Amino acid sequence: MPSFRELLAQTKANITEIDPEAAEALMGDAVFLDVREQDEYDAGTLPGSIHIPRGFLESQVESRVPDRHAPIVVYCAGGTRSAFAAETLQELGYSEVVSMAGGFGRWKNEGRNWQTPQTLTVDQRERYKRHILLPEVGEAGQQKLLESKVLLLGAGGLGSPAALYLAAAGVGTLGIVDMDVVDASNLQRQILHNIDRIGDRKVDSAKKTLTELNPDVNVVTYDVRLGADNVLDIIDGYDVVIDGTDNFPTRYLLNDASLVKKVTVVHGSIFRFEGQITVFKPYDGPCYRCLLPEPPPPELAPSCAEAGVLGVLPGIVGSIQALETIKLLLGLGDPLIGRLLAYDALEESFRNFKVRRDPMCAACGEGAGPIVIAEYDDLCMPHAILADGTIT
Repeated sequence: MPSFRELLAQTKANITEIDPEAAEALMGDAVFLDVREQDEYDAGTLPGSIHIPRGFLESQVESRVPDRHAPIVVYCAGGTRSAFAAETLQELGYSEVVSMAGGFGRWKNEGRNWQTPQTLTVDQRERYKRHILLPEVGEAGQQKLLESKVLLLGAGGLGSPAALYLAAAGVGTLGIVDMDVVDASNLQRQILHNIDRIGDRKVDSAKKTLTELNPDVNVVTYDVRLGADNVLDIIDGYDVVIDGTDNFPTRYLLNDASLVKKVTVVHGSIFRFEGQITVFKPYDGPCYRCLLPEPPPPELAPSCAEAGVLGVLPGIVGSIQALETIKLLLGLGDPLIGRLLAYDALEESFRNFKVRRDPMCAACGEGAGPIVIAEYDDLCMPHAILADGTIT
């Protein structure tokens, strides 16, 4: 049986080693793969590196580095683990792999650039373990969620499931706009609240529920009416806005403000047994005015208070809004940009409809004039509908 030294020498004979100077010249062109343990990585790493501890290399590398012809520089603390890792990668079919001699220790001692990465705490790694196991998310994706900011318009039927799932997922800042109080009729579907909070401000009730669910989340409350005088200030700085209203004046107001601030809106609406979801990404896909240039007449837009709504329906639609938001924050999959997803609870069916950007749109079209942020309270009154079924 060969000794460790003999095995290491044999391994190094089967791979290519380069010094830190040569490795540095490959930055920007090669994948840098850090195979040290988590505590070593937390103390410092090379900028832009992918971290896969040596013990997980075989099971994770194919999803993290799918291109087997990509140039890869593997490094550890001193060059031993990276040598064995390089040989393993070659056996897995990776064709351009080198090990960095001397590892991170030599790189650092020679005064080359390195950084202390933003990392999750031990408790956070346990809490978000199922996310971290997903190669498409991983620790970097979870860190991105914790740094993200999402604004929810409404703490009602749609806002409740969306807020709960975003808080559970670890979205770091959740803003909530709502000027209503908790009513007994809300509890059939607004799961952020409970019977003990009837009469409380909805934003206060929502904040209490969400912080008890996940103390990582900073909940910012806006107990105000969203209007032309404050909408630009409120949405400013948020990565995504979730539209949880079914109020036509507010929707047109939000659309115009989101175009000015270039903030993506995840739109949801519910009525009786049906729901709709789409994503409005300014100047990339259609806007709300492309979808609905003019509001419908009042007789065609009865409120949920008049027509009713199945209590579980907003749970489904709001959860899809949360899912679309996470996809946008992490750059995953195919968001509903330019597509309207229609759900029928009685048929248990989903249908996708294409929504194209209107070149003649008064808001985002090629010849559109300057956007004026104004009130639209005269639209579709008196049936301005909130997603929770109340009339404003």
